[in-house]
Amino acid sequence: MKMIIVITIISAFLSNAWATDNSRFPITIQHAFGTTTITHKPKRVATVAWANHEVPLALGIVPVGFAAATFGDDDGDGLLPWVAARLKELNAKTPVLFDEGDGIDFEAVAATQPDVILAAYSGLSQSDYDTLSMIAPVVAFPDKPWSTNWRSMIRINSAGLGMAEEGEKLIASIEKDIAKRVDQYPELKGKSAMFITHLDPTDLSVIRFYTANDTRVKFFDDLGMHSPQSIKDISKDGLFSGESSIEQIDMFNDVDIFVTYGNKELQAPLESNPLMSKMRAIKNGSIVMLGNSKIATAANPTPLSITWVLDDYLEALAKAARKAK
Repeated sequence: MKMIIVITIISAFLSNAWATDNSRFPITIQHAFGTTTITHKPKRVATVAWANHEVPLALGIVPVGFAAATFGDDDGDGLLPWVAARLKELNAKTPVLFDEGDGIDFEAVAATQPDVILAAYSGLSQSDYDTLSMIAPVVAFPDKPWSTNWRSMIRINSAGLGMAEEGEKLIASIEKDIAKRVDQYPELKGKSAMFITHLDPTDLSVIRFYTANDTRVKFFDDLGMHSPQSIKDISKDGLFSGESSIEQIDMFNDVDIFVTYGNKELQAPLESNPLMSKMRAIKNGSIVMLGNSKIATAANPTPLSITWVLDDYLEALAKAARKAK
């Protein structure tokens, strides 16, 4: 809860500045689809896709609408616990929650009458961007879809609010908190980790993983770890995920820690598979099974989630690191 207190103190000042300062506009932001100009201070902020709403919330601004959570939403209210806690701190009711199960609900977004739409971390297509731009100015991802790390998410979305300086302060505060916690786990320093997207225990013929372009993998660097060379070599096409035949499993012997969304039911098939069991990380038992826990939800780091789960995530990684040889 320490970080949330810090964010509350910071945002009390920041939200006042945001509410009164129109001198920072117009603002022009470059992104993958061109440029977006925001002419006036937005009063109604909407966000789409994963976690973009956490930036304005961290800065003390309640969006008029954002995407409902599906993965990791244990109570089914559409809010992840750190988001619900932040809304409570801001004495705010739950805004409109967009159902993005079948893609962006453009009508629902339009109904909130936003002045700006934040989507720095997203997989918007050109068509999505064009449609949203008919509703309000859109702040899109800078380069590749789903590849905006948590710092850039804050930096870009806060710029769209006219709060670039405040965004930098928020980044510095989170970085300080991460560094303090990581110092307690020296066994992680220098370890390599591979993040698996999905494994079917009934069919282990293909191994699917996140590349070095993905935010989950980039987060390893914040934790004193790194992506192995085997992953870096197959990450040059800019995609955030990849796959390999299990017959090529030897190429991943530079992996110290094997991280996956699977649960304990997956461990036995991994260890008994004649090819998977040869992978060094599997052989050593250096496996982190995230399942559907809150750690799994926040292994893809976001402004509010990092504080909530970092200790648990670090402990799980450290336990696996102690087995690495």
